[in-house]
This record gives sequence, C-alpha cells and structure tokens, in this order.
Amino acid sequence: METMAIEHEPGRGFHVDIDGHRSELHYTLSGGRMAITHTLVPDALRGRGIAGQLVRAAFDRARAEGWTVDPQCSYAATWAERHPEVADLLAAG
Repeated sequence: METMAIEHEPGRGFHVDIDGHRSELHYTLSGGRMAITHTLVPDALRGRGIAGQLVRAAFDRARAEGWTVDPQCSYAATWAERHPEVADLLAAG
C-alpha cells in the first residue's frame, strides 16, 4: 500500500491529492466528539486503500486529541467494525 501525504483541515476533515484527484473525509467536531460524516474517493482512485487511510488518519487524530468518534458515514462505520483496535474511541449512542 502506498504511503500518502494526508492533510488535515482542523474542524473540517482530511484530504489527499493523487494523480490530479482529491479524496476527502469530512467530519464535524462538537464537545470532543468527532462525527465522520462523509468519505469520498473518485472512481479513478478506487481500490487503492485511500478511504481506509483517510479513516485511519481521522481515528489517529481523535486518539491524539482525546476525542471520541461517531462514524456516521457507512464506510467509516464498516472500517471501525473491522478494526477492533479503535473500539475504545467509538462514541456511545
């Protein structure tokens, strides 16, 4: 899997530009709770593990900041289910 230069826009999300295309993860932050609302990877970049790396970056940031995570986007929710090492970060309810 290629290493990507994922950039963080505090309070908004994460993005990475590859081959002229931007992949994004959006979140909102309220009271120490990061709600991941959307992930988007253009068709031209699908199948390269980009969405997973964006979600990993979001969870890593949440851990570093002491936030909980509410993966509202279906991709992020499925990713979290497959990565038990982040279960302690999941927001209750």
